[in-house]
Amino acid sequence: MTAPFIMVAPNGARRGKADHTALPVTLPEIIRTAADCQKAGAHGLHLHIRDKSGAHSLDGGLYREALSELRRVLPTFKIQITTEAAGMFDVPAQLACLQQVRPAWASLAIGEIARAPELGDHIYGTCTEHGTKVQHILYDTKDYALLKDWQTRGIIRPEQTDVLFVLGRYLRDRSSRPADLDPFLACHQGDARWMLCAFGAGEHDCLRYAAEHGGDLRVGFENSLVGPDGQTWPDCAASVAALVSALNSSAGLSHLSQSLPIGG
Repeated sequence: MTAPFIMVAPNGARRGKADHTALPVTLPEIIRTAADCQKAGAHGLHLHIRDKSGAHSLDGGLYREALSELRRVLPTFKIQITTEAAGMFDVPAQLACLQQVRPAWASLAIGEIARAPELGDHIYGTCTEHGTKVQHILYDTKDYALLKDWQTRGIIRPEQTDVLFVLGRYLRDRSSRPADLDPFLACHQGDARWMLCAFGAGEHDCLRYAAEHGGDLRVGFENSLVGPDGQTWPDCAASVAALVSALNSSAGLSHLSQSLPIGG
């Protein structure tokens, strides 16, 4: 089994200190958590930034500051910014974020971009123009069908093929099972990179299942605060370390090497 790329998502858009005291909110906390997770075996960071009140933000200046500091402290760590709307931002705000930040790597939820389909060509064209690698966030097979339609129509550029499958996000109990991945795999053909994230206590079981099927993995407090036994992780790095250990044990790997050729 090829060692998967492991991305850590330590905070997300909605959780805060009330959910877990070790959840990083400030930039120093995010950097410290990223460093700990890199030591634990993660290869990259899914970056959410917060404003002064601790709320989810797409502010270009805050993003540029965070990226600069992360590159200075963790020069080999891959950084992906999110453009998640989180019920707060419209599509023009997401476009403005991409234009202002010009990140090396960004995630875009195609269902969110579809709220303003007339901007789709502009958004994906902006990413191509600025050299931003795109990872499409897909919550269900309807999102996958939309992705294929926009690829066929040329809205999504030929090189923009990478996807993240999300399990459990819209379920009432936000729980996930490995079998929930199967409908995505039935749709997915070709050599395009794919990654999985899964909500709830089933997160690690789902991630191990994804690794067995050749997927890359996203793990962290954005998706689950607890392990398979229902016990709360002391911090995000503990979750990463446990996943790496489980993957090493099941695959007989001495280490998990970085495998995704994306510049930070």
